[in-house]
Amino acid sequence: MKVLNLIIKQRYFDSIMCGQKVQEFREVKPTTIKKLLQLDEEGYEIIDEHGNSQPIKYDAIRFFVGYNKDRDSALVEVKSAYCEIFVDDKGDPIEFEVLNEKTGEPEFWVVQQVVYNLGKILETDIKSETKKRR
Repeated sequence: MKVLNLIIKQRYFDSIMCGQKVQEFREVKPTTIKKLLQLDEEGYEIIDEHGNSQPIKYDAIRFFVGYNKDRDSALVEVKSAYCEIFVDDKGDPIEFEVLNEKTGEPEFWVVQQVVYNLGKILETDIKSETKKRR
C-alpha cells in the first residue's frame, strides 16, 4: 500500500474522523513537488492531454495531528486525486518565476493544488484519553 504522510490541525482531523471533511487539499510547491506529483526522468511534471499535472497515486493518507511525538493519527483511503490550477480574474493560470536548481535559469511555476478525495477510515491511533471515551 502506497501511503502519503501529512500533518494537519486537530480541527481538520476531527472533521475527517466524523465524515464532514471528505477532501484534502495540498498546494504544490517547489519543496513538495516530488511528494505530490508524477515527474519524468528530468524532474518535470507529467501532464495529461488537457495540460494538467498528474498526482502521484496513493492508496491512503496517514494524517498526523501536529508535530508532537504523542499525537493522534489516522490512515484514510484515497478514492481519487486530481490537480487544480489556480487562475486569476481573467481565467489565466497564476504563475511566478523560480530559478531551476540544476541550471540556474528562471522558469515559470504554475500555482496548483492536489485534491484528494477521501474514502473510509482504515485505522486510527487516538492518543487523547478524553477522545477515546467518546
